[in-house]
Amino acid sequence: MQSKNAHSSSFRDPSGYIFTDNNTIKRVINPIYFKQYKALMSSGFFDSLIKNKLLISHTEVSNTDDEIIIEPEQISFITYPYEWSFNMYKEAALLTLKIQKYSLEHGFSLKDASAFNVTFYKGKAVFIDTLSFDFYTENSPWRAYKQFITHFFGPLLLASYHGSQQLKLLSNFIDGIPVKMVSSMLPSKTKLSPLLYTNIHLLAKLEDKHNEDYEGKTKTATLSKKGQLNIIMSLYDYIKKLELKETSEWGNYYNKTNYTDSAFKTKATVINNWISEIKPSNLIDIGGNDGTFVRQINYPYTESLVCDIDNNAVDFNYKTIKRNKEDRMLPFVLDVLNPSAAIGLNSKERSSFLERMASYSPDVTLALAVIHHMSLSGNVPFKESAKFFASFSKYLIIEFPKRNDSWVQRLLKSKADFEDYFGFYTIENFESAYSELFVVKEKIHIEDSDRVMYLLETKN
Repeated sequence: MQSKNAHSSSFRDPSGYIFTDNNTIKRVINPIYFKQYKALMSSGFFDSLIKNKLLISHTEVSNTDDEIIIEPEQISFITYPYEWSFNMYKEAALLTLKIQKYSLEHGFSLKDASAFNVTFYKGKAVFIDTLSFDFYTENSPWRAYKQFITHFFGPLLLASYHGSQQLKLLSNFIDGIPVKMVSSMLPSKTKLSPLLYTNIHLLAKLEDKHNEDYEGKTKTATLSKKGQLNIIMSLYDYIKKLELKETSEWGNYYNKTNYTDSAFKTKATVINNWISEIKPSNLIDIGGNDGTFVRQINYPYTESLVCDIDNNAVDFNYKTIKRNKEDRMLPFVLDVLNPSAAIGLNSKERSSFLERMASYSPDVTLALAVIHHMSLSGNVPFKESAKFFASFSKYLIIEFPKRNDSWVQRLLKSKADFEDYFGFYTIENFESAYSELFVVKEKIHIEDSDRVMYLLETKN
C-alpha cells in the first residue's frame, strides 16, 4: 500500500515507489521485494555495480517489517530518452545490456529494460532503477527482452536508417515503439540480416501470432543462460557499430561563425565577467550548440546544462565531455520552440522540460545566438520569448544579433515574401518587450560584430 505521496513515474512497479521528502528523492521498497533486495545487497551485487558507476548509489535510511526506505544519490536534472543524442542513446542501450550480462553471471536478471531506467549523470549513462532486478530462473528467457527491443534497439535502428528525429518517437510511445512498426519502417534488405530478422522481423510476426492466441495456447519459450548471453553479446556488438548517417549545419557551427577572433574573445570575456559577478551554482545554456561558450567560463564549480535542437551538435558536445572527462556538464537535445511536454498517465509520468526547470532552478540562463532563430524562424514575438526565459531563472545573459548580422540577413532573405511582418525585428522592439519582465543590468556591444550582449535580471 502506498502510504506516502508516490511520484507519478513509479506507480507501475509493485516492488516499490519513489517519493519526495523535503525536496529529496527517496524510494520505498515493499515487502514483496524484500527477498530480492536483501540478496542483491548481501551478495555485493549492488556494491559492484555502484563501484563501477553503472548503478546510482543509495543509502538505507529506514528498515522495518512494513517497508525499507533508501535514499539514492541525488541527480539534479533527469533527461529522458527522447532528449538524448544518438551516441548518448547508444551508450544507454549498451549500459543496459552490460548490466543484464553481469546480472546473469551472478544469478540475477533485469525484470524490465525501460529506457527511462537510465539517465545521464557526471558525464556518463547510469542506471537509476534499483528495483529492476530479480532472481534468474534457469532456462528462462530474458523477461525484458522485448522491452529492450522496443525501447532501445528499435529506435536506434530507425535512427541509423532514417535520422535522429526517430529517437523522439518514445515521447509518443512511452511503452516502447511497437516491433511491427519498427519492422515496417526498416528497408526490406534488413530481412537478409540474421540478427535483424530474428530480433525485429521475426519478433513482429510472433507478436501477431500471440495477439491472435485468444485461448492462451502459445507455449512458454525456454532458453539456456548461454543462449541468452549469446543474444545479449550479439546485440551489444551490433549496437556498438551503429552510426548515424546525417549531417547538419550546426554540427560545426563555430568553424564557420561570422565572429572574428577578437569578437569571439570579447564575447567570452563579457560572459566570464558577468558569471563571476553572479557566482552561480548552476546554469543552463539554451541553444548552446557544442558547449563552446560554457567551456569558456572560468568561474569554478558551476554545474551546467547545455541543450540544442541539433543532434550532431549535442553529440559532438557529449564526445567532448567523454574525452575531457568532464562531470559537471550535461548536454541534451531540446527544441526551444517545442520543449518536451509532460506525458504518460494523467500527463504526469514524465515531467515537462519546464517542470524540471522549476525544480532545477538555474541561477543563470544563457541564450547566445538563439533569439533570431526563435523570432525569425519560429515567428515568436519578443514578448513570448521573454516569458519563456523569465520562467526559470533569475538572470538571463542574452545575445541580440541586429538586422545587419549575416545570420539574421540569411534568415530574413528566406522570409522575403513576408518582409513587412518581420519589420518587428529591431533592437528597440526587443528591449521594449523584454523590459516588461526584466531589468537591464548591463548592455555591451561586441566590437567587430553586429551583436549586443545583455545581462538581464527578472523583475519578479
